[in-house]
Amino acid sequence: MTVTEETAPASHFDRIGGASSVKAAVELFYDKVLADPELADYFADVDMAGQRRHLALMLTVVLGGPNEYTGRGLAEAHQPLNITVEHYAKVGEHLTVTLTELGVPADILADVQTVLGQVQGQVVAAGNRSGV
Repeated sequence: MTVTEETAPASHFDRIGGASSVKAAVELFYDKVLADPELADYFADVDMAGQRRHLALMLTVVLGGPNEYTGRGLAEAHQPLNITVEHYAKVGEHLTVTLTELGVPADILADVQTVLGQVQGQVVAAGNRSGV
């Protein structure tokens, strides 16, 4: 091990266990979202295997892992869905609960919640942003 490897802080991605942990989180997260009657309709015509892959790749980037995402941008993918602030918040809650259940440390949860706040405007439909 080199001095750089010994002193470089581990990424959040590495700290939670890498790709297998992200995949487990995505699976549990979508189980929750698809069971939520207020959110399930957003995914009625969605290829969920592809959706799960996309979220795993995006969550990997958010957590400081390798960036291998080549899909559409957040706004391009979400604006046509007319997502409300309330539904965006519910999705964020499901993600937070999922990560908490999987034992993700509080500092990582806080960083994920910060990113959720930063990207909300790209996901929530323009006409649904009142009170944001």
